[in-house]
Amino acid sequence: MSKPKVFEKPIGVKDYLPEAVTRLRRIERNVLACMQGWGYEQIITPTMEYYDTVGVASSTSDQKLFKLLNNRGTTLVLRSDMTAPIARVVGSLLKEVSFPIRLSYHSNVFRAIEEEAGREAEFYQTGVELVGDSSAEADAEVVALAIASLQAAGVDRFKIAIGHVGFLNGLFEQRLAGREEAQEQLKSCLLGRDYVGYRQKLRDLELDEPVQRELEGILRLRGGQEICDQALQLSDDETSQASIRHLCEIWDVLGAYGVCEHVLIDLTMIGDFSYYTGMTFEGYAADMGFPVVSGGRYDNLLGQFGRPAAATGFALKTTRILEVTQGETSAQLQRVLISYRAAERGAALAKAQELRKQGAAVVTELMADEDSRLAHDTAGTGNVPFSHKGLEYTSHIRYDQDQEGGAGE
Repeated sequence: MSKPKVFEKPIGVKDYLPEAVTRLRRIERNVLACMQGWGYEQIITPTMEYYDTVGVASSTSDQKLFKLLNNRGTTLVLRSDMTAPIARVVGSLLKEVSFPIRLSYHSNVFRAIEEEAGREAEFYQTGVELVGDSSAEADAEVVALAIASLQAAGVDRFKIAIGHVGFLNGLFEQRLAGREEAQEQLKSCLLGRDYVGYRQKLRDLELDEPVQRELEGILRLRGGQEICDQALQLSDDETSQASIRHLCEIWDVLGAYGVCEHVLIDLTMIGDFSYYTGMTFEGYAADMGFPVVSGGRYDNLLGQFGRPAAATGFALKTTRILEVTQGETSAQLQRVLISYRAAERGAALAKAQELRKQGAAVVTELMADEDSRLAHDTAGTGNVPFSHKGLEYTSHIRYDQDQEGGAGE
């Protein structure tokens, strides 16, 4: 294998240049401020965790974990999500804190990928976990907060699809009793949004016509609250019925939040069916083929860290949101160039400090003789932007003892 060139980097990672970092930090600040306004406190966990604890508890498949060995030969992983590390903290450092616990985060996470174009091995997530509340109110809260967070991030056009893993689990167990492999295959098709494959697998199962028609019919269960009413008529399985009633409660609470216009019920939405235990959801921005937010209920995870508890939450795909909002610019920061002669250094640097305290970004520059033309050419530009040495400025202040009065703006 040839040695990488000095400017190359591993597949799946990227450099963020100043303009992108400015927008990324703006998204982070706005979203975390939104989450704080809902009572969520920020947490930071280590980049590395033990494989035998957080690694195996993660929702990420083992093949997608970045593994490494420490100097004792113990296997570590780079965190692949934030949910499992937060569960570890709730079960240890926060074990004396009463439920419910509301935590938020912004972190980079790592997932090993195939060498495919467009996939990222390192990316950023901003999210919340609500631990210790099993109610529909809690599920609705995280969905409503996900909507508020997308809006805070600058995503205006999006749709949230919510489902419930219990509905499909109950329906499949009732209609395909004893055929676990077939159930898993059908769920995998729905997880991958492979509806053509789903229909084909149903045909391959050679089911009775009514059952075939019924299981194909779930692909049309997408819409508003009327979908809950239709689903209640579809199956009399106790698990399915309880799941739909829970979704109906969530919808009612979302109505009280006034956000139902952003939400649709999609009963093919199951998330990672080995991880989620109840409500699950994904959010798609207009013209973006990948979800920009996902989440749901995962009531079995906390038990692996010695403190069994119900939990629900979501993660914004912050890096994808950066792509969605790439055409948008934040409010223009006042960027000032102060140029000065050596004799005027004290006054110039004092002015720079004064402006920085007012929130401006200030670059100072000692003027050489050849810079005299810049001083005169940009004098009096006021707030008209101009370019100097590859950087854009909103104004220029010069301290030049050759100028009448000793200084000018």
